[in-house]
Amino acid sequence: MRSRFGATTAKRRNERLNGFGAVPVLARRAVASTTGTAIVSDQRRIVAWYAAFAAFAAVVFAASGQPVQWIWAVWAVGGYGLAAVTAGLWRSRGTEAALFIALTGALAAPLAWQVTFGAKMSKADEGSLKVVANSAVLLLRHGSPYLPADQISHVLQYNPYEPAMALFGLPAAAGLHGAVGNPRLWMGITAAAVLVAAFRLTKPGHALRSTAFAFSSPVLALPLTDGLTDVPVVALLILTLACTAASSRRRILLTAAIALGGACAIKATAWPALPIIAAMLAVRDGLQAATRFVITAGITTALLVAATAPASLTAPAALFQNTVLFPLGMTKYQTEAASPLPGHLLAVIGPAGHWAAVGLFCAASLAAGAALVIKPPADAKAAARRLAVVLAMLFTLAPASRWGYFVYPAALLAFVGGNAEGRQRQKQDIGSLASVIPSPSALAPGTIPEFLVRIPDARAEVEARSRFLAVIGRPQVLELVPAASAAGSSAAVSDG
Repeated sequence: MRSRFGATTAKRRNERLNGFGAVPVLARRAVASTTGTAIVSDQRRIVAWYAAFAAFAAVVFAASGQPVQWIWAVWAVGGYGLAAVTAGLWRSRGTEAALFIALTGALAAPLAWQVTFGAKMSKADEGSLKVVANSAVLLLRHGSPYLPADQISHVLQYNPYEPAMALFGLPAAAGLHGAVGNPRLWMGITAAAVLVAAFRLTKPGHALRSTAFAFSSPVLALPLTDGLTDVPVVALLILTLACTAASSRRRILLTAAIALGGACAIKATAWPALPIIAAMLAVRDGLQAATRFVITAGITTALLVAATAPASLTAPAALFQNTVLFPLGMTKYQTEAASPLPGHLLAVIGPAGHWAAVGLFCAASLAAGAALVIKPPADAKAAARRLAVVLAMLFTLAPASRWGYFVYPAALLAFVGGNAEGRQRQKQDIGSLASVIPSPSALAPGTIPEFLVRIPDARAEVEARSRFLAVIGRPQVLELVPAASAAGSSAAVSDG
């Protein structure tokens, strides 16, 4: 009796090892193998990114003519280089350590240098932060962040930003001094909070790490160090695209519209996103959803403009002169945004060249609008790429532009590329697991009863790893139940 029981136990053990009972073991091996491969692949990718960042910083050092950018480049080259070495040699904690090193070298150290030793350095865009702070003072005193033409005697008295930009200067206008009153601090905090919200939609569980990596990259680290005012606008655009990509639900699209409305109320560089995203929504979700999106974004912009420039509602001439004529180079004092791009090189030839540059800029805008009608983007990724191309074209042809504006297309393309890369890696992980788990149809008839016994354990393990859900489906299990029951009955009769 005991020998028969022992033989039966051994038989079941063999069946379990030869049949589906071996799946948990194989799954664990697959997880270990896949995880190890993924770690190595991620490390190589991170090393490549930091090496590319270091090369870019070296180019900035060689090509820039601004001391503040030289200082950034020196710190960044060392930080990115050390981060690449750390990520490549330290497998267990190299990624986290490299991220900390990159943040320190590319952002914290250059900013600390400016505060302590760089008080007398000429900053490429120091005037931008002064303009924001002065606009907040004007808002509190006169109800508008803009001066009329007859009161302007210097180029820095112009305010080319939309009214809501003055919000970042309110701490300084309220009397805060030093780093706490610097508009750059509040721009960085706002951008970080917005990016965390965006990455929670696209990379749940990795939002903080993704945000830290974004700030450690030259795309955001250099503009923040340089004093550019575009970082919060870029973050709001990314949040808009993340919301539209995550869901078609009305509440999510409402959040996207509010985010874009806020960006449009801060800076005009966000305006091209409105028709592009609206065209995408019209194709994907219907004309009603696109109309609702445009109306919500427009109302948000209007409310913010009314709140941050109430006096301009009755006297809009100063607003038009500061935000339209001045960026186009049609005022008494010319903008300092004069990077040697084609539009600017054409504008400096003379009046004819200037009007030719303005004409090309308008023609490019009309061509971008016609392209939306002929071939609108089909999804959020296509909308992000279209927006990146349109902005790059407009920045290139604008009569007054600067290299720093290209942070917009760079950030948009990096955001889209990062999300697509993550989805592709997930598909590869699922495929590698499917190759090691045997198909239920290949099991011998005598192992099917044991297969049914092992279903709860196997499903628990599968559910613990979301990448396995595509491999074992409930419909297949249900189809096997009748056949398995008949096979089990015949086996029991033969054993009896």
